[in-house]
Amino acid sequence: MSDQPKTIDFGASTGFGTHLFRVEIPTARDESIKVVEDYGYLGQEGGIPRDEDRVSLKRQVWSGIADIARHEFNDRLKAAKVLTGRWHTGTNLVDRLLGKELCVLAWAAETANDDQIPVICSKWAALRPEERWWLFAMTVAESGLQEDTHRGWRRALFHALSDGEKPPADRKRRRPVERNLFSLPQYKDAE
Repeated sequence: MSDQPKTIDFGASTGFGTHLFRVEIPTARDESIKVVEDYGYLGQEGGIPRDEDRVSLKRQVWSGIADIARHEFNDRLKAAKVLTGRWHTGTNLVDRLLGKELCVLAWAAETANDDQIPVICSKWAALRPEERWWLFAMTVAESGLQEDTHRGWRRALFHALSDGEKPPADRKRRRPVERNLFSLPQYKDAE
């Protein structure tokens, strides 16, 4: 029997009641794309709603961010040896952590113009997953609902990720990758 988890779309578990995100892509070109956090079994317990609409995007904005999100998520899913996904009309299920990252990208891009979207995508791609999760936590605590477009951290994400120019594709990351803390000599001696 395989130890691989059964997943669908972008790493979402096929198990009933799983906490995940839904990306609703309507067939009509003039309708907005919605990102919804679905709490699964946790919903309706202890004051937690069943689901919450996190962001609604115009089709033009979605088209600008969809490819970078798909590439980033599929690269990580491949590394984890999990089936990859693609965006399609209807309901797309997204793993809980990847959904948080998608929200950060969508929140930063929701009010952007065509020139700002490539810059936002590039800067979002340069963030580590842990940094995106932290940004999601900060944003959702204050302004994480669909109607909170111009508030607090939502607005800050736009300004932080849209400022500047898109770096060239061949540019290396500026910051070094941190070493594993526990591989340092002082920890090896303690073993």
